[in-house]
Amino acid sequence: MPGGHPTPTEYALIQAEVERNLLGGAVKYTRGQATAAAGVPLERAQRLWVAMGFAVDANPDTPMFTDADVDALRTITSLVDMGIIDAELEVPVTRALGQSFARLAEWQLGLLNSHILDRVKQAGGSDQVDVLAVAAQATLVAEQMLPALEKLQSYVWRRHLASNAARFLDSAGDGSDSRTLVIGFADMVGYTSLTRRIDIDELTRLLEDFESTAMTVINQGRGWVIKNLGDEVMFAVEDPADAARIALALQDAALATVDLPALRVGLAMGPVLLRFGDVYGSVVNIAARLTSSARPGAVLVDATLATALEGDDDLQLRSLRSLRVRGFSRLKAYALRRSRDT
Repeated sequence: MPGGHPTPTEYALIQAEVERNLLGGAVKYTRGQATAAAGVPLERAQRLWVAMGFAVDANPDTPMFTDADVDALRTITSLVDMGIIDAELEVPVTRALGQSFARLAEWQLGLLNSHILDRVKQAGGSDQVDVLAVAAQATLVAEQMLPALEKLQSYVWRRHLASNAARFLDSAGDGSDSRTLVIGFADMVGYTSLTRRIDIDELTRLLEDFESTAMTVINQGRGWVIKNLGDEVMFAVEDPADAARIALALQDAALATVDLPALRVGLAMGPVLLRFGDVYGSVVNIAARLTSSARPGAVLVDATLATALEGDDDLQLRSLRSLRVRGFSRLKAYALRRSRDT
């Protein structure tokens, strides 16, 4: 281990120890053995495996599955077998779970990797480091982190279910995935040019400030974040007045946050399709076009939302020229401000 850094072979040993701990047992089943043990046809199991985001090993005789994999396969398929979800939703639901947890795992492994590297550096007083000892330390870190992260994930998940239940159950009476919502985008002005002038640590702080600020404002304003897109956040709100106040509060928060660039915000109201936590429809495209057309520090809204906000004495709407943007030859836009703003 020259210079106190593990070689690729030594890192592979450390990785194997951590993987064994994370998988909850020894790898012992081939593809065919795992599906047979779960009582699931091989073709169905492979579709679900790929949907979760995992590659199918080219060699079917290679052991790569554990008892936990077999139990998970039984659990996934039981959702359909018990009639909890329709058969045609089995793969989309699995894919949505896989995509969500892939991102979660990525940053969690970043935490784990930081701990492992710290242990390696601490042990690197000489050019020779006991790799087995480092592997044991890495396993210990995984054993310490995993239960805490699992418990925290379960808590946050249940809390989100509880806080969102009323909103979704109230609109579920017609059995439709379509709802009328206000969709909003907020993006940082000059982000691309800014990234050329700052280093990785500064970029990390910038994104953290932006995401933290946006999420706090949106959640406190009775909206919810659909997704973060680096320099942009997409959100949804049920009440038009709440949406307007969130947009204005985002601009206020950006001005009050040191080193956070000015924002552009666009809002549009109308029917959207909700699918696995994301939203689709022309309203989404309109909100995105309004955002890209807004001046720094401004909020633009579409005609439908402007009509819904009429009569609110705290808000001021100014009609603008129709916009010519991609997909819309004449997009009507209104500038939104507080009535007391000058």
